[in-house]
Amino acid sequence: MTPNRKHTRGYPVAVLIGLETAAAHLWQVFSRAVKPMTIVRLDGNRSDTKALYNFHESIINALRPTLKQGVRTIIVASPPRTTYSQEFIAHVGRHHAWLTKNENKVAIAETTGAAATPSQVALLANSAEFRELVRETTSEETENLLELLEKRLGTSRRENAILFSLEEAENLILHSSKSCTQKAEYIILTNKYLADSRQKNRLQRLLQIASNKKIKTRVVDSESPAGKRVAQLGGFLCIAKSE
Repeated sequence: MTPNRKHTRGYPVAVLIGLETAAAHLWQVFSRAVKPMTIVRLDGNRSDTKALYNFHESIINALRPTLKQGVRTIIVASPPRTTYSQEFIAHVGRHHAWLTKNENKVAIAETTGAAATPSQVALLANSAEFRELVRETTSEETENLLELLEKRLGTSRRENAILFSLEEAENLILHSSKSCTQKAEYIILTNKYLADSRQKNRLQRLLQIASNKKIKTRVVDSESPAGKRVAQLGGFLCIAKSE
């Protein structure tokens, strides 16, 4: 993985949070690159309970747009001999049950290392340990996604429809009228489907429009449990719900 080479970045995989004494550096991890997102500053000192609370809340707020896009894997990094990662993860557990307990819960893991500059992130992201951590954490996340998928497949409620083709998804997302009672909630596809598609421009256009409309999109590893299940169903799914 290399920082911020847009044309080779691939698809979104995770968010990396590099915690420092007075700031948090947020990075979006793609399958082939890492792109800077934003920097959140600590207004005060870590010894100030209120200032630390507000700092952690600001990090959560900075994460919201990416989480809404469907990325649910978070890697938290902090320098050796600090407890910054544990403090942030504990904050999430205490104050944000929506991130840890519902059907769209995130998968969070921590690692040791600096992640404040592109060179630090490159060193961290290119290590075998980090790649394995991302793989394991993403696997946990996709298991959560698999639970959601199986729940929707098992329901007989018409309002929770699952569309299995690109054309059906396009009709719902691009061509549905204002009177349509259904709305796309999630697009799930495997990385193999994305790589092998003979209609890449059409697919990329749909994914971009879906993102603009705040529809969650997730590319999953075809070798993961969720990826294998999605592949069984054709490699592409659009989960819809009634408004």
